[in-house]
Amino acid sequence: QVRLVESGGGSVQTGGSLRLSCAGSGYTYEFNCMGWFRQAPGKEREGVAVIFAIGGATDYAETVKGRFTISQVNANNTLHLQMNDLKPEDTGVYYCAADCVGLRGAQNWGQGTQVTVSS
Repeated sequence: QVRLVESGGGSVQTGGSLRLSCAGSGYTYEFNCMGWFRQAPGKEREGVAVIFAIGGATDYAETVKGRFTISQVNANNTLHLQMNDLKPEDTGVYYCAADCVGLRGAQNWGQGTQVTVSS
């Protein structure tokens, strides 16, 4: 059973930074696509950032480009999302995802970690 556990969420003021982490377990194979998705209050879940083990390519939502950086280590058992210059619109529950289809969705999800950005 694939298990993804997020950590690092919290509350910050506009312009602040947070670093999210995801620990994966329950699988021995490597997912090519892993990433972060978020769901803001009253909005649908959206892809934030994904990374591909093969080639190391990354993709980001237009709203976070230049501010967020995704990275992975330990054969995709560990995933990070460095978030800088946070804005109120970044507020939401952030989910770690494995076996994603780019920014469109994924097959496996963590329980999520809350990120709140106040102005």
